[in-house]
Amino acid sequence: MHLNGVIYEAFVARVQRRDPSDLYHSALEVRVGDERYVIEMAPIFASPPTQCGVVAQGAVGTRWAGRSSLFRYGIRCWRNGMIPDADFAVQSPRRISGDAACAKRLLDLVPAVPTPVWGRDELNTGEMWNSNSVVAWLLATSAIEADAIQPPPGGRAPGWHAGVVAARRQQHRTA
Repeated sequence: MHLNGVIYEAFVARVQRRDPSDLYHSALEVRVGDERYVIEMAPIFASPPTQCGVVAQGAVGTRWAGRSSLFRYGIRCWRNGMIPDADFAVQSPRRISGDAACAKRLLDLVPAVPTPVWGRDELNTGEMWNSNSVVAWLLATSAIEADAIQPPPGGRAPGWHAGVVAARRQQHRTA
């Protein structure tokens, strides 16, 4: 996957007439009492969805391709789960909040995460939907200032803005 990200960022940077940046993939580790949960977006073909806490699924690339498990992603809320690429994390982990009520609220929201097509802008936010969108949406809908969270210097988290915008729209509709 790393090579795909480098190629993608080189292309986008060239189109936007800027230097390429490091790309970041977001995931969450949430602790409530003695329990620990990992929340992330990941392919579902690697293991059965029930084994890794998948609570929602979406298509990758196009809706029709998503009929195949090879082109589906899962939103995981995995008790005692693991983040496969955690060893490559930069400036991590970051403690976002110590509020147990906020952590519980975030966990309750995971099944409600929007599941538009990965890599597309079906929600018309100006950015594609991806793992960063999921994390930003969860943080923003659980009353954490997702806008204040920034990637390390020289880096980008494509899709983050999409999650923040989608959360604001949802909160506006329910207010």
